[in-house]
Amino acid sequence: VQLVESGGGLVQAGGSLRLSCAASGSIFSGNAMGWYRQAPGQERVLVATISSASYAYYADSVRGRFTISRDNARNTLYLQMNSLKPEDTAMYYCTNLRGYWGQGTQVTVSS
Repeated sequence: VQLVESGGGLVQAGGSLRLSCAASGSIFSGNAMGWYRQAPGQERVLVATISSASYAYYADSVRGRFTISRDNARNTLYLQMNSLKPEDTAMYYCTNLRGYWGQGTQVTVSS
């Protein structure tokens, strides 16, 4: 049972990144999924969630810039991040919102 994030990196402000989260079928299929992020010295906060039927919710700070999606055939969760800002710098985690978390992928946005 696992969640494995990828796609993080260093990008300039205004750039884009696409995060992926590969999941075991047992914790992905039929479950809502989500992305959280945690900046140094701060609490982990919700970024976006997506239901099993692909209804999406976004935090105010990312709405209009980030897009969450899922590929149920591949058991994979995505987060397309556009117009990145330095304040988006954080470790990004995927979760099945039922207690399973990935190890995180670092996103760093330079000004």
